[in-house]
Amino acid sequence: MMQQSDAVAVAEGLTADVFHEVLDLAIRGKGKLPGAKHAAKQLLVRHNDAEAAIRSMITSHIAMAGGQGFATNWGGFLVSLVTIPANLAASAFLQARLVAGIAHLRGYELDDPRVRTAILMIMLGPGGNADLLKKGVLPSSPAMVATAPVFDKNLDGQVSKALLDRAMNQVTGKRLGVWVGKRIPFVGGGVGLAVDGWATRTIAMHALDELPSRRPKLGQGTVQTTSS
Repeated sequence: MMQQSDAVAVAEGLTADVFHEVLDLAIRGKGKLPGAKHAAKQLLVRHNDAEAAIRSMITSHIAMAGGQGFATNWGGFLVSLVTIPANLAASAFLQARLVAGIAHLRGYELDDPRVRTAILMIMLGPGGNADLLKKGVLPSSPAMVATAPVFDKNLDGQVSKALLDRAMNQVTGKRLGVWVGKRIPFVGGGVGLAVDGWATRTIAMHALDELPSRRPKLGQGTVQTTSS
């Protein structure tokens, strides 16, 4: 079991860029795990409806987040890219992949840096966004940022820093007990499933609220397509 001193040492090695790396990996994919855009396209072909594809993607990612084997099975390549505990990296990766998939299915271009900033904003969760809006750190909603006239590099850095602060609090602060408890045999599995699954669901619902569809309304029987 990781001790608090170990967790602090790991957290101190993190930089705000870690979340850009995780998001880029979530969009591109690696090995047998396809990226968000590819996964979203497959679901769209299967369901022939963007919102149905989104619902399917949310269900599968909540299940993966709750599955205790995910961090073990995929943590290796995540940790190889970023200095972050495997479970925390897996959780961030899944949430980034899910939000990116929702964004793509609702008509946002994932290679656009403005959209990537908006995805990172959504990963802060509704509480994190509300707090930063109240403090004046965030200028507006993720949807407004995603469609802003120009990319705001300073804002992108502030959002990444906020994600880093949240990650450090999870590892070293008041949530350390929950995080460590997830590794206690028998108890840990149930805690991990509940915490990670619920957190992923919360982020998904936040994405649905904050990223309205930009797809044109299609007539009955019209097949939807995605941009490459």
